[in-house]
Amino acid sequence: MTTLIHLDDDLLVVDKPAGLLSVPARGADRQDCLAARVQALHPEARIVHRLDAATSGLVLFARGLEMLRRLSLAFEQRTVGKEYVALVDGHMALDEGEIDLPLGEDAANRPRQIVDPLHGRRALTRYRVLARLGEGADAHTRVVLKPVTGRAHQLRVHLLTLGHPILGDRLYAPAERAACFERMHLHAARIAFIHPRTRVPLQFESPVPF
Repeated sequence: MTTLIHLDDDLLVVDKPAGLLSVPARGADRQDCLAARVQALHPEARIVHRLDAATSGLVLFARGLEMLRRLSLAFEQRTVGKEYVALVDGHMALDEGEIDLPLGEDAANRPRQIVDPLHGRRALTRYRVLARLGEGADAHTRVVLKPVTGRAHQLRVHLLTLGHPILGDRLYAPAERAACFERMHLHAARIAFIHPRTRVPLQFESPVPF
């Protein structure tokens, strides 16, 4: 189910469910997506940024090309604040920190991304632990993630590199572990930005579904 969080003359904020593509992909069976559902009701809407299909949470749409240009510029200038919540395998050692590792495409295993110090683009994630839960094989950590950059699969690869893959991540977590969960436990929980026309600060939140 797709939920409309905010609607005004210039933009929309929508809550995407896990398992739904942000935009259409190749193949007749992969045309259902968040963008198509929103445009069925608001034909002028243009998606500003994307979430991986397995990720749930808030997505911003512009109403018209001029608003798309302005909001895209805000993302490029990193004036849009985003927070994600994840559940990851094991207990993270530090209460907070930064992961500053360049990422690039794994050409032999697309669409996977890898840490690539030579050719990768800079990727920076800040994190803060909310709770360490469970013990032994069931140990996991609830963590808030703040991506400063917006590289493909950034949060997923950065956490994997720390030794704490996201629960249910079928692309990066060990297959036998990922199969224990119905979904990937990553949710875009908050987005904050300055409205491009009114200049009023806006902030929207979505309840974490796990």
